[in-house]
Amino acid sequence: MAAGSDKCTDPTAEVLADAAAAFGLLASPARLHIVWALAQSESDVSGLAQRVGGALPATSQHLAKLKLAGLVGSRREGRRQIYYVDDQDIVAVVHLMMRQLRQAVDQSPERLLRSVGA
Repeated sequence: MAAGSDKCTDPTAEVLADAAAAFGLLASPARLHIVWALAQSESDVSGLAQRVGGALPATSQHLAKLKLAGLVGSRREGRRQIYYVDDQDIVAVVHLMMRQLRQAVDQSPERLLRSVGA
């Protein structure tokens, strides 16, 4: 395929705003860890808090934000609320990002530290 033959139109302002909001939610290490964990398996809030090392109320608040954004969903099983990733495309983006960062660290840990200002 020749360069420039696959023209893409710019995203609309609404799409850009939605993408920025989703990336903003994932900018939190705790929420990113929650999405990562839920991509591996469904969980209730207590199991998730234990896995990600967060307090139960904080994990619950993170889940509420992710759910409002449509990144995770939930269903009731008896008295428990079970959470799961509701957007497999987000999982793909998170996995790609993690893979790229792991490769960057493996190749040059100092470069990654410089890029984040450490």
